[in-house]
Amino acid sequence: MSKRKITNTSNLKFEPFDRYGSVIPGMSWHKISFDKKNGYGSYISKLQPGTKTIPHTHLGFEEFLILEGELIDSDGTVFKKGDFVTFEPGSKHSSHTKKGCLILTFMRGINKPS
Repeated sequence: MSKRKITNTSNLKFEPFDRYGSVIPGMSWHKISFDKKNGYGSYISKLQPGTKTIPHTHLGFEEFLILEGELIDSDGTVFKKGDFVTFEPGSKHSSHTKKGCLILTFMRGINKPS
């Protein structure tokens, strides 16, 4: 028998985003298969308008798909609905959103606050 989990994205329960120890104001997440210990898995995050992420370094790959809204990276690049973004190991950045956004994230390693 297979072990399967179905996540209905129209009925998500979000919790305060505390991946780096303390909660980031305006940011929440719904963990799909995320293992905090090794940094692997998937989750959906919701950022309210005006939310800023903390600066961090990717020790593994992070990829995400913008489901709604837009996210602005620290270099000014604007990620919009439908954009699939890949950050390679060693990438450093932070992001913010003016309008708010919903993001599906795939993690393959720990992020280290910088």
